[in-house]
Amino acid sequence: MIDVLAGQMLDDRRITIRAGRIVDVGPWTLPPPGSRVIDWSERTVLPGLIDLHTHIADTGTSSDVALPVKTGPAETALLGARNARLTLKAGFTTVRDVGTYRGLTDVVVRDGIAQGLIPGPRMAVAGAYLTIPGGGGEITGLPAGMAVPPDMRLGVARGAAQVREKAEALFTAGVDHLKIIGTGAVLAIGTEPGTEEMTGEEIAAAVAVARAHDSYVTVHAHGAEGIKTAIRAGARSIEHASLIDDAAITLAKARGVWLVMDIYNGDYIDAVGTQEGWPAEYLRKNRETTQAQRDGFAKAVKAGVRIGFGTDAGVYPHGLNARQFAYMVRHGMTAMQAIQAATSSAAALMGRSDDIGAIAAGRYADLIAVDGDPLVDIRVLEKQPLVMLGGQVIP
Repeated sequence: MIDVLAGQMLDDRRITIRAGRIVDVGPWTLPPPGSRVIDWSERTVLPGLIDLHTHIADTGTSSDVALPVKTGPAETALLGARNARLTLKAGFTTVRDVGTYRGLTDVVVRDGIAQGLIPGPRMAVAGAYLTIPGGGGEITGLPAGMAVPPDMRLGVARGAAQVREKAEALFTAGVDHLKIIGTGAVLAIGTEPGTEEMTGEEIAAAVAVARAHDSYVTVHAHGAEGIKTAIRAGARSIEHASLIDDAAITLAKARGVWLVMDIYNGDYIDAVGTQEGWPAEYLRKNRETTQAQRDGFAKAVKAGVRIGFGTDAGVYPHGLNARQFAYMVRHGMTAMQAIQAATSSAAALMGRSDDIGAIAAGRYADLIAVDGDPLVDIRVLEKQPLVMLGGQVIP
């Protein structure tokens, strides 16, 4: 059993579960008569994994930039249900969903899972992107005459007052946190990753609303200046951080801000995007940011910046999330650090350390079991594990 809090492997453990939560973890002894015993002794047992950057309730990236508009709300929710099950079966028992083009569809999927209507991981959702008009969170590059429907522009705002209004509306609709598009995006026509979009005043307005709702803001920011603006405005975490510089790394470390860097999917975008004919602008921007992001990741690890595991699932097929672990190890983390990034560290970023992120008394019985030792070969996490969610083994 991997104890992510102590950072060590333990043998011969007995995990006692009642009513979906862990009540005790200790050396193996025979359980009381009548107990149900689930024997995972031939495998390595870990806490359920957490992906901090997913897009469950969405169509995914393709050569057709108009696909999200062509896919209605009901079909998008059904896709979300499928994606949620694939994610859970891959060993990810909690995800942070950080935006959907079809606004609030992630709320529907989250609630369906919570009500037991569909299988899936525990979800925390953003509802929509807070983005400037025509910015990195907008649907752009559409064919002439194709309009973007209102439910795909729920978070479009300019100026602090509009940002506050949109943020309040999202919390009223039931979101868990806010996602701001602070710079241009790789996968958005007409925007550039290094260009700042949301101002510090606008981000700070969203941060104030989030704090009033006992929540937080995460900011999509590729460019170094956009990263620094977001940190100074009060963001809890930065998504992508592809073009981060030394000053931004120093600032993130000083402020205790988390970096969530999707260092796997650049290879997927280049290979599959080229094969499938994704827009040339996507492929160009991906090439310009992929290695820079990995270099920045290595520097951030070495500097001791807080790093959470996030993959941008949806850009690549859901269920392949664990492929990123090997990249994190290749670019400076130990296997234990990479696993902690997807367990105890991710839970801390979400403010949910009492419930998830470790095999410890009081937390949900969210566990996975894999063949082999991921501390020796991190890629064993890529193979479909046995999964338990809230004490129930997922078939």
